[in-house]
Amino acid sequence: MGTRKHLAAEQRKEARKSEYVARLNNVPTSPRKMRLVADLVRGMDVEKALYVLQFTRKESAKRLYKLLLSAISNWKEKNEGVRLEENQLYIQDIFVDSGRMLKRIRPAPQGRAHRIRKRSNHVTLVVGNRNQPEVEEVEVKETVKSDK
Repeated sequence: MGTRKHLAAEQRKEARKSEYVARLNNVPTSPRKMRLVADLVRGMDVEKALYVLQFTRKESAKRLYKLLLSAISNWKEKNEGVRLEENQLYIQDIFVDSGRMLKRIRPAPQGRAHRIRKRSNHVTLVVGNRNQPEVEEVEVKETVKSDK
């Protein structure tokens, strides 16, 4: 591996240390329904988002509530001895991707068949800290050797 790639990999590794992620795979609801709830809490503080998810009357809200609790516990695991109340945790990023699709066939009139697509999704939630300063990127200077 070259020096440039090595330094870039080290930067990504350092950035991942301050990133607190929770993922939920193969949720058996359609991505469209999950995105409705995800859009409600995007960018909110963690405490407010927990209240919103707790009292939202959608099935997806229950799953996102547990996922947010998991992301908070991941933050606690990486920051031992730091109190949650002193930090301003917020939902930095949340996105819903489509997962696998189960395809079924339903009988239709006149001997035909219609296809039913049972969709699923993957949810990724990233929790950030507003008090923590951002990690600055270091520029990599390349030296080009020329044979003249």
